[in-house]
Amino acid sequence: MTDQTLKTTPLNAAHRALGARMVGFGGYDMPVQYEGVLAEHRWTREHAGLFDVSHMGQCKITGEDATAQFERFVPGDYAILKAGKQKYSLLLNSEGGIIDDLMAGRPDHDGLFVVVNAGNKDEDFAFWEANLEGDAKLTVLDRALIAIQGPEAAEVMAAHEPILAEMGFMECARLMLFGADCYVSRSGYTGEDGYEISVPADQAERIWNTILEDARVKPIGLGARDSLRLEAGLPLHGHDIDPSTSPVEGALTFALSKSRKERADFAGADRILKELSDGPARVRVGLIVKEGAPAREGAEIADADGAVIGKVTSGGPSPTLGKNIAMGYVPPAHAALGTALKVIVRGKTAAAEVVAMPFVAQRYYRKPKA
Repeated sequence: MTDQTLKTTPLNAAHRALGARMVGFGGYDMPVQYEGVLAEHRWTREHAGLFDVSHMGQCKITGEDATAQFERFVPGDYAILKAGKQKYSLLLNSEGGIIDDLMAGRPDHDGLFVVVNAGNKDEDFAFWEANLEGDAKLTVLDRALIAIQGPEAAEVMAAHEPILAEMGFMECARLMLFGADCYVSRSGYTGEDGYEISVPADQAERIWNTILEDARVKPIGLGARDSLRLEAGLPLHGHDIDPSTSPVEGALTFALSKSRKERADFAGADRILKELSDGPARVRVGLIVKEGAPAREGAEIADADGAVIGKVTSGGPSPTLGKNIAMGYVPPAHAALGTALKVIVRGKTAAAEVVAMPFVAQRYYRKPKA
């Protein structure tokens, strides 16, 4: 895509004023870095990083039939989801493949608030428009989305609204924040504690700049967002998961609610339940690459004898661990922790080992149980 055809977020001018290096991503002109990926990665791990994720798709599904209709295509139990809570889930096709992964919650009493991936949002919205029945209604929202992530994120946000410090991981709310109507969730895509804040598009730059006035906060680009999510073992749709991948293959079975598995009343349930009982043909695993260059997307994975058994879907250096890490797909027989494998990078074979994910411990804030 040329610069002329790329879409822009409401924060485009703010990024350019900060000297960001801009690139095309998901059809948008986005900041990949400001001072450098490594420095931004470390700042987020140690302080608080501010991310523009306004390219993501935001919508509401409302009506008496909203939850039942939404559940036809996701394997999570949203009928029992209380106000103020959200869940990660998967939009599935009739074959049980992942059309997209998403967050859906109830920040208020007006149906479900849903956030989907930038590259899939037009397809997702068209899918719901074509398939929602009854009085379920899709409303696409024209809003900006800002994420603040890192160990100091809660203190930063509590200075603006004390109630935010009381939220737990995967809780959400609709509230007046910075003098604007906002949807806020305590969640993110870095493995760190933090918040995602949906704001009116015309208020985005003012709110972005207000948050950046805190010395604990720096703007962070997509480069560090990617290295952080890789360390957190989080899949990127279109790379680690796609419409051919099932939740079982993608190691996302936590998104399958027990009640929904019992009812088997969601798209692709036959395939998914069969894979749960009999095992899938392949499964997503984490790898430490013990030598040589990073194994990036497309690199082949081989068994100990050198026979190719799979491919890397994401990979790169881990700034936190000081090692090269990767995710990819292998047959279940080669997926046990500690299994010795090999990766083939530009014709050279390097030793690798299957390890647990996340590679770096996630630090989400969970409320103490009463």
